[in-house]
Amino acid sequence: MSAPQGSANSTSFERLRLLSCNIVAGASVGRYRDYVTRSWLPHPGKRANLEALARSIEDFDLVGLQEADAGTLRSGFVNQTQYVAESAGFPYWSHQPNRRVSRLAQSANGLISRIEPSEVIDHPLPGRIPGRGALLARFGSGSDALTVVISHLSLGPEARMRQLGFIAELLADAPHAVLMGDLNCAADSAELRELYRKTALSPPIAPPPTFPSWRPRRAIDHILVSESLQIDSLWTLPQAFSDHLPVAASVTLPRGLQMELRRAA
Repeated sequence: MSAPQGSANSTSFERLRLLSCNIVAGASVGRYRDYVTRSWLPHPGKRANLEALARSIEDFDLVGLQEADAGTLRSGFVNQTQYVAESAGFPYWSHQPNRRVSRLAQSANGLISRIEPSEVIDHPLPGRIPGRGALLARFGSGSDALTVVISHLSLGPEARMRQLGFIAELLADAPHAVLMGDLNCAADSAELRELYRKTALSPPIAPPPTFPSWRPRRAIDHILVSESLQIDSLWTLPQAFSDHLPVAASVTLPRGLQMELRRAA
């Protein structure tokens, strides 16, 4: 996790602006055949696409990325989480490299933050094919800590059920929690209903469709929060940076949590 050069601003705040996006290694995907020509190969438009993403997240506090390349051939050996964080002026970032395909590609979950986390932990997720993970960050300490998990789940419902069962164990004792990422399922799916039953997370109201970005029909990218937090608004950004639209939320924090979190200068 990178650190800022200045001190922390001691002013507390009442709301967080969250954003989550699967960026498909920086590829600007506007149709299915672009997966081959832009996602898996180095492409000159990726750097400009990442810079546009950086400009779009400047007003957010916490950003979760999925399928950010960890610095392999397809990204021009650029750690994309770090690149977006530094381009947008965020003081903290961390990434969780997952499945690697030779030197060609390695996807990662990424956390970009204006708030200093007290700890960041990488958790591999269960699955028949290894390579999925959950990136957990904790902000503050004790009962007033905020726990944030960023993840990209499998395509199969059985694998997702096991993975969400694991995430449920991570969040079982977290009263203030956020799960965000490409969960590859609807908010009312059987596997997410089981997650709600085991944790303090609540189903979102009217989640916006995010996939595919050029004709969104499926709401599979989510920002889920615990009952102690309040989502004031939930929306997608109009600009597509991949085959998924970014999903964003404005969240009101409970009073105790407001006193724990501090913005970086």
